[in-house]
Amino acid sequence: MNLMLPSASGEASVVLHNARALPALVTAAGDRAEIRFLQFFAGQIRNPNTRRAYSRALGAFLAWCNDVGVSSIAAVQPLHVATWIEAQTKRSDIAAPTVKQQLAAIRHLFDWLVTGQVMPVNPAGSVRGPSHIVKSGKTPVLDPAEARQLLDRIDVTTQVGLRDRALIGTMIYSFARIGAAIGMKVEDVFVQRRRLWVRLCEKRGKRHEMPCHHNLEEYLTAYLDGAGLRDDPKGPLFRTIGRGTGQLTRTPLPQANAWAMIERRRTAANIETKIGNHSFRATGITAYLKNGGTLEKAATMANHASTRTTQLYDRRHDDVSLDEIERVVI
Repeated sequence: MNLMLPSASGEASVVLHNARALPALVTAAGDRAEIRFLQFFAGQIRNPNTRRAYSRALGAFLAWCNDVGVSSIAAVQPLHVATWIEAQTKRSDIAAPTVKQQLAAIRHLFDWLVTGQVMPVNPAGSVRGPSHIVKSGKTPVLDPAEARQLLDRIDVTTQVGLRDRALIGTMIYSFARIGAAIGMKVEDVFVQRRRLWVRLCEKRGKRHEMPCHHNLEEYLTAYLDGAGLRDDPKGPLFRTIGRGTGQLTRTPLPQANAWAMIERRRTAANIETKIGNHSFRATGITAYLKNGGTLEKAATMANHASTRTTQLYDRRHDDVSLDEIERVVI
């Protein structure tokens, strides 16, 4: 689907390269369908990551429908949706959660088309996705010793080192998602009640504030002072490094760059656990719970709507499993 979707900078419009950018099945259904389809991406899907995922899923589904002879998007039937979802489920390169997300994208789009009177009923409404039960998340986590090793091995005599330690510390000690962390502005680190606080903008625009752990307070203070950021309160907190200069720019650090940085730091610290941007959220939550924290408080600190989500980050049972497996003495 040749749509240039809104970027992470917050653009609200959907830009088309030309009329052929729309899927053929959409244009075949007429002007109302075209406008409604564009409005779906422009106004209904606010998260840029969700936009990209839905665009891929809907592009693949509509292309398949076109290949099997469906005349327009208004002619899609439950059998078409069910057949495509079944085929996706059988693919070895696609996990069940991805298929469920694809079905959610189709359902959401057709709900929007139904309310816009493009078609009478939602063909995906009666289609069931694959069964998928999750009791524990798959995100790799670090134990406290590994996390400390990673932080201590960062050379903080440079601006990039100060930045990297502050970013990793923010994700560990505030349970921040990578998107919320790299979206912070300098003014989102502030003093309140004689303590340093951080302000995070989480999913769906939810603003979340929490006090800093004393280690995080040290990391952020050193970064703000060492990089000279205090005079730019409206500027991004975590920034790219100018090529060949070693100095911070005013460009926000992209998520892909953050992942590459974490991989470099992991390798330099000789940590074998394969980690990613999300690992630090799980690392912080697990460490908190191991030290007597409650699941309810962890959910509040992580800005989760339900403790069921927080439980996916709780890896305390991994230690129990390791202890028990050693009882197999032969």
